[in-house]
Amino acid sequence: MNKTVACSVLTLLLILFSSCSHHSGTYVLTSPAPVLDRIQSRGALIVGTAAGMPPLNMTTKDNRIIGLEVDLARALADAMGVGLTLQPIAFKDLLPALEAGKVDMVLSGMTITAKRNTKVAFVGPYFISGKGLLTKKSTLVDIKDPAEINRSEISVTALEGSTSEAFVKNVLPNATFLAARDYNEAVNLVIGDKADVMIADQPICVISVARHPDEDLFALLTPFTYEPIGIALPANDPLLINLVHNFLNTVEDSGVLDLMLETWFQKGEWWDQVK
Repeated sequence: MNKTVACSVLTLLLILFSSCSHHSGTYVLTSPAPVLDRIQSRGALIVGTAAGMPPLNMTTKDNRIIGLEVDLARALADAMGVGLTLQPIAFKDLLPALEAGKVDMVLSGMTITAKRNTKVAFVGPYFISGKGLLTKKSTLVDIKDPAEINRSEISVTALEGSTSEAFVKNVLPNATFLAARDYNEAVNLVIGDKADVMIADQPICVISVARHPDEDLFALLTPFTYEPIGIALPANDPLLINLVHNFLNTVEDSGVLDLMLETWFQKGEWWDQVK
């Protein structure tokens, strides 16, 4: 093969590989890491968050988003050598946004469930939670069986589109359900006596009591369920999934995750910053 032919072949190969994603024929070559390529190309990781699930994610009075998951997302972006963009989205719309490619991943108190896992990938868990109960009625705080509040005269609020909503509808079908867009709204429904009970992740219930010491709130001490919380990722990028898995192993094994958990769950310096 002479040099002219060799150069022509090399040029052709470069054109084919560089433009494979635009080829409309039978043999379409696509990147094995389309989402990771997208992140690196734009120079920023876009993370979807409800921005209202303290202490995992929450919005401050000056409209910053902070929390355990924000620290995790920032550390991941730093490890990838890119910037971080936090995209606040209503909880129920987070996974549709991920599937549509509007965000690169979701870190937002997302319980790993089989139903969700049929559509998106999960890495984790990085946190274990369970369904808890928040109320102003001391008679309800000692219940052992949620069936005790499965009555039409009991009004229950939970985050719309969450496993808490599914829990209410499946376990408490006779209770009056009030959907909430975020946890601030749900807690305020209980404080304002518009809801008898809020069903939410146990830590959120406990922290809500601490954040509102003058509202006579009570939290169930023993959660009803086991809830593994993970990072939701697009299902079509195994390299990104592997990267996030290795990153999470590193922050867990190094003790960094424990320090983050201590900061957000055991220290209350952030309470006065949140709306």
